[in-house]
Amino acid sequence: MYSDYYAMAQRALRGEAPTQEQAEWILDGKDVDLLPLLHAAFVPRQHHFGRRVMVHVLNNVQNGLCPEDCGYCAQSKDSESPIRKYPMKSDDEILAEAERAARSGASRYCMVLSGRGPTRASATKLAAIVREVKSRYPIEVCVSAGLLGEDEARILADAGLDRFNHNLNTSESHYGEICSTHTYQDRINTLKAAKKCGIEPCSGLILGMGETTADVVEVAFSLRELEVPSIPINFLIPIEGNPVRTDGSLSPERCLRALALMRLVNPSAEIRAAGGREGHLRSLGALALWPANSIFVEGYLTTQGDNVRETYRMIREAGFEVEGNPVFDEDAVETPGEFRLTGRDGEIMKPDIASPPR
Repeated sequence: MYSDYYAMAQRALRGEAPTQEQAEWILDGKDVDLLPLLHAAFVPRQHHFGRRVMVHVLNNVQNGLCPEDCGYCAQSKDSESPIRKYPMKSDDEILAEAERAARSGASRYCMVLSGRGPTRASATKLAAIVREVKSRYPIEVCVSAGLLGEDEARILADAGLDRFNHNLNTSESHYGEICSTHTYQDRINTLKAAKKCGIEPCSGLILGMGETTADVVEVAFSLRELEVPSIPINFLIPIEGNPVRTDGSLSPERCLRALALMRLVNPSAEIRAAGGREGHLRSLGALALWPANSIFVEGYLTTQGDNVRETYRMIREAGFEVEGNPVFDEDAVETPGEFRLTGRDGEIMKPDIASPPR
């Protein structure tokens, strides 16, 4: 049995993926031993990234007011969740949060805008902010702004945008169950437009939306085929008022198996334990660092996550290290309450759920 884990690890070191049968076994096999599986995933993780952990900070630059009907999202037109809705923040707010992200040790600052996708005018405005952030701080910039055409992608690429995020979220056959206002192919086209213009694509999935094991495996191999270098794995946060809440499938072990699967299928990609990791992984949270080399801190758009100080303590106690950046101010991180993302008018982000999902 242990030879199977060793063989998968060696295949990953050669850049080869597990077979379809092995991939399904990783997620569903009743005879899977979790710790050997995590070690198999750690082998390529360590080869490509050592024990470094990249930290990402999200800034919800524009919240709500979205015409799309993505059932998992509190910002969609069909959600009844009582979120605060606001248009794009001021440049000063966005730049101030970029500085806080840089000084907290973030490797990447991720600006997220609700809506179907940027127009040429909004892409031009966003490009100016990207240029300013990159001129001030030694930090990479990622934007998530919905569907993207080549013209808008070119504007952002010319500004030096490092990555554009647009998650596949689920398989093509399951996509109609979670959204009807755009298609799976629209998402594929967005990733291809970004890549064609020289922007690295960032794309992952959301687990816990009624998908099958075959759906998860399909997404893992689709991301491999698309050569996506940055893959966030989100665990559905059941926000009251959203059409898609939870399917009850996400035990801590299921989440860890999914992270291991994604690493073994995409061995050199940046694998991120993203939204919902705190509530779903719970006491096994540190084990996510064996397959994943990247995490978010401080929150996930409309819900709040672990703060920087708590997260860095977890990383170090597990034997890993924060990658950081040249302006990383560790003393500030060690001061409670020093770093906290805010919404408009300085209001601290509040979670939309009262307790972690179970």
